[in-house]
Amino acid sequence: MTQLAQAIEELQAGLLKDLPEEALQTILSTTQKLVDSGIAEKSIQLGDSFTDFSLPNATGNIIHLKHLLEQGPLVVVFYRGDWCPYCNLELATYKKHIEEITNKGANLIAITPQLPDNALTMQQKHDLPFEVLSDTGNQLADKLGLVFTLNEKLKPIYQQFGFDLPSGNGDNSWTLPIPATFIINQDATVRFRHVDADYSKRAEPAAVVAAL
Repeated sequence: MTQLAQAIEELQAGLLKDLPEEALQTILSTTQKLVDSGIAEKSIQLGDSFTDFSLPNATGNIIHLKHLLEQGPLVVVFYRGDWCPYCNLELATYKKHIEEITNKGANLIAITPQLPDNALTMQQKHDLPFEVLSDTGNQLADKLGLVFTLNEKLKPIYQQFGFDLPSGNGDNSWTLPIPATFIINQDATVRFRHVDADYSKRAEPAAVVAAL
């Protein structure tokens, strides 16, 4: 088993064992329903042109895709928010591999629907050596085919655990991006994609480095 997958498996074992059975079954069934919807397969594909964007970073400065691509290929990681332990683990793992990525001439950015203030909290909390951008309203993620609306059955479970999406994202849509990682060539075409509607499945940093 690969590094990130093993760490996620260990994290998940600890998280799920303490969940009430009804909540656990709700999470598992709604996740499977999202997987079965085919959202991942309908999203942006290899060889497609990545949608142009200009998004604020954690301090409010606007970051443009075209400027990033002038520097080299770009790794883009979509994550749900700083409330998501799987996302926290994923970004912390990428932090360990950032030198390997930059040695390949590439940059890495993370994109979240959370407001810039909350993105700053994430970046500070983990001392991340890469930009965290805010896709408020999931506008970019929606254009890429990554957005879903949280199942109504999950809302009380999220609220019970203090996952306040409306406050963190600045809207009441309860929409999220499915986890996704891309490598974008300098001509903006997608050369690597890992898109999975199962929130526990993430791209391995080693696979991203190999693809670069």
